[in-house]
Amino acid sequence: MRKKYTLLQIGNIPITTTQLALVSSLVLWIVFALIGALGFQLSLGSSILGGLLAMVLHWVSELLHQLGHAWVASRVGYPMREIRLLHLLAGSVYPRDEPDLPAKIHIRRALGGPPVSFGLAGVGALVLFLQQADSGLSYLLAQFVFWENLLVFGLGSLLPLGFTDGSTLLEWWPKRNL
Repeated sequence: MRKKYTLLQIGNIPITTTQLALVSSLVLWIVFALIGALGFQLSLGSSILGGLLAMVLHWVSELLHQLGHAWVASRVGYPMREIRLLHLLAGSVYPRDEPDLPAKIHIRRALGGPPVSFGLAGVGALVLFLQQADSGLSYLLAQFVFWENLLVFGLGSLLPLGFTDGSTLLEWWPKRNL
């Protein structure tokens, strides 16, 4: 098993990471900084700062999405054991000895994250609306929060890609009334 590091604990849930996630975060920072410099012609300082802030906002958005899953999981009586930052995304870790659960429990847990992400997209949209005349770094970061939460953590999480909430829903939805 890869070595993991505990970053913090929220309630009973440790937030852990791997070396790959740390390296991926550095790469993400560089990519976002390059997008700022080359795509939006930001100054070097604004690009570096903007890249760092975008990377942090990415992980905050992902963490809040996962905490939505954790909240629902605890409400249905089968709590999450850990949130693990893997590479560019995070995963929910449930107990290995968890009993076979009814489909409705899996469905409810899978539906815990997307509403949080859609809510964050709404916050991003509100900030964009309030900053209509602005075109600076804060406006670009608000756009980032809006689009990433809408398309990646909201709608994207509902696509059945094998590792997403959509895959869980696709697997368990037909079994929900059994």
